[in-house]
Amino acid sequence: MKFIYVLLLTSVIALVNTGCVGTIYSAAVDERNVKTIANDTSIELSILKKLSEGESSDIIDVSVSSYEGKVFLVGEYENSSQKNRFLDASKSVEGVKSIDSYFLKVNETSPCGTKENLSITVKVKSNLIGDKTIWSTNVHVSTMQCQVVLWGTVGTQEEVSKSIAHAKKVEGVKSVKSFLKISKK
Repeated sequence: MKFIYVLLLTSVIALVNTGCVGTIYSAAVDERNVKTIANDTSIELSILKKLSEGESSDIIDVSVSSYEGKVFLVGEYENSSQKNRFLDASKSVEGVKSIDSYFLKVNETSPCGTKENLSITVKVKSNLIGDKTIWSTNVHVSTMQCQVVLWGTVGTQEEVSKSIAHAKKVEGVKSVKSFLKISKK
């Protein structure tokens, strides 16, 4: 009997350490089928690959997400040609049905730097994870210039409202932009 407990505990630790538990949970609450999830992941990776072949800062200045072929880009741009590279990289990938974006021009004089943005992102994610009534693993959070952007899929309008409220209550947040969608289920 002790052997079974040790084996079970070892299995759980292995799953947690490899990230499988999060992946299994995400797949369980995701309404897309496995093929669609794989296609979306392929789209995201293809866009990131194209961005990595371009200017060195392109890949770190933008976040990419795909949901049923609908691509969402969030980031900062230095000039209009960089912004166009983000969009062109996405348009050229097979399987992309549409592109939505939220970009801010880099503001060198902004009091919100990388440290402040990361701190805000961590606090918002922590608030979302702490609220067990929200599908927090499906909510993406980006912070630029102390402005929080939420996107992903949740179950209800109440979850959208709660997610926005959790972001707004974090100290230092200037604004919250939500692109959260409600699940079709």
